Amino acid sequence: MTFLAPYAFSFLALLPVLILFYLLKRKRVVRLVSSTLLWQKFLADHQANAPFQKLRHNWLLILQLLLLLLAILALSRPYLLGHPTSSPLLVLILDGSASMQSTDEAPSRFEKAQSQALAWINGLGDHDQMVILFSGANTEVKQSATGNKSLLRRAVQSCRVTDAPTRLGEALKLAESLTRDIKESEIHLFSDGAVRELDSFENKALQLVFHRVGKGNNNAGIVTLDVRANPENSGERAVYVSLVNFSSNSIPGELELRLDQQLLEVKTLNLGPGDSARHVFLAPQLRDGIFNIRWTGKDDLAADNQASIVSLLPRPVRITLVTRGNRFLQKALATVPNAQLTIVADLGPEPAPADVAVLDDVAPSRWPVSNLLAFHVAHTNWIEVSGNLAAPPIVFWRNTHPLLRYVSFDDVQIRETLGARSPGWAIPVVESQQTPLILAGESKKQRMVWVGFDVLQSNWPLRISFPIFIANAIEWLNGTSTRTQQQMVRAGDAFRMMLDAPVDTAKMILPDQTEKILSVAAGTQEIVFGETANQGVYRLRAGTNDVAFCVNLLDSAESNIQPHNEIALGKYARVGSTALKRANIEIWRWIAGAAITVLLVEWWYFHRRTV
Repeated sequence: MTFLAPYAFSFLALLPVLILFYLLKRKRVVRLVSSTLLWQKFLADHQANAPFQKLRHNWLLILQLLLLLLAILALSRPYLLGHPTSSPLLVLILDGSASMQSTDEAPSRFEKAQSQALAWINGLGDHDQMVILFSGANTEVKQSATGNKSLLRRAVQSCRVTDAPTRLGEALKLAESLTRDIKESEIHLFSDGAVRELDSFENKALQLVFHRVGKGNNNAGIVTLDVRANPENSGERAVYVSLVNFSSNSIPGELELRLDQQLLEVKTLNLGPGDSARHVFLAPQLRDGIFNIRWTGKDDLAADNQASIVSLLPRPVRITLVTRGNRFLQKALATVPNAQLTIVADLGPEPAPADVAVLDDVAPSRWPVSNLLAFHVAHTNWIEVSGNLAAPPIVFWRNTHPLLRYVSFDDVQIRETLGARSPGWAIPVVESQQTPLILAGESKKQRMVWVGFDVLQSNWPLRISFPIFIANAIEWLNGTSTRTQQQMVRAGDAFRMMLDAPVDTAKMILPDQTEKILSVAAGTQEIVFGETANQGVYRLRAGTNDVAFCVNLLDSAESNIQPHNEIALGKYARVGSTALKRANIEIWRWIAGAAITVLLVEWWYFHRRTV
């Protein structure tokens, strides 16, 4: 037998105190009698008892001593050790995603999960082995397999919650690989259950025990942030914000817009249950800067109450169009804001510098190295073409892609297109049944949009969607737009930056203003920084480069902090939440029951004796 709370034995010091009460002078009851002749012996005995008396045999004293001993034994929490025939492997996963910062548990869900994990570690048997995994921005092995409880506790206590969305799938894959060939093994997950895309575990018989934390869903958060040039005023920027209330009650608050920490505008909102609010701020901007949005509503999660975005002023876009003559395309390119259009018949050995090259049914003698928009032409090293297809019907287009913002193909008809197979570097954004019609992607740091058909062999130029698509394509291919997108990073994702020239040293300034020196290999032309678990504004200084980028949560699934009662492993498999599972059997309840029985016997004996 072993004790979880041996300090309770300090209450044994109460035993002498109880005995002392029985040594003290007895309390007498005053009675009026007619004569004291028959009470002489009693008076003598009374005088001998003051102030102490000899300890006599007393069943009440014995019962009370037994009651006190049983109470102390119950407080010490004794338990019986198991004797397993083998040494099972137990994997503990601690969820450190942004939703675990919610304060519906005191002081937070994450700290509640930590305390539950520590209490569970205390109940490990002598033969158990445990691995500690932390699932934050990335999955970390905090402690390899060991039975040392001190090391396990230290590993759990070293975990720190992040601002990143949940990535529990990676942790479960690692845990499954560790327990795959061990029969007596279990995976214990301490989380609020906000897990997605676990279909791959449906047929793997995962021995998962889900310990749920979290009580409510009182939260409203920023889920979308974007900045664009105001088409009606070139001196203004349009900042688009989307806010969603995921709770079942109204949340009042204010939406604040700042530019480089200067307050520009405040919008008062009262979000009803389940409501969303979309607002566009129009703000003047004279130089490159950082817009910050802050929501002041009182809720349980602070990580999604603010977001930042780098806003670069629009610069002229140098576009080189290689064509035999296509007035529809020329006019669409000419309407692109800040466009400087150059029309040529071919790209010579020394083409004019351009931000975007557009090929209109012309295979140039020299393929451009800039970002590319190509119509009805294909480089064989990029795309595998297999003949022509007549009258391909459009069956699908990816309207969530930036290229197809406000673009519809409902009434577009095509006479002929090149048949192609989707390459590994691109994704199809518009498809027919037999072939992709429009591809978009990046190969060797060159962005490309490929259109498989000649627009003059279709009715697309007669539709309003055509100039909108051209404007979207130039914006997506433009270097300034690309840099803006690269300077907005999702929490937990890596920030990448190409260097114009190799540098010897680099320094990163974190949101809390601490500095981190980055090791840079000789000749490096790209810097990759992956320590973006916390949101805020980061600043990279490398040689002559001084670049700021913003890390945000902006995840509606993470902002919905409603705890889950079960985790879905595919379409049919479910894992329900469970209470804390102990590795050994505690017997304090039985001892406490015996103490209550002794108390009842003592009460019965006392009243029987005095009646």
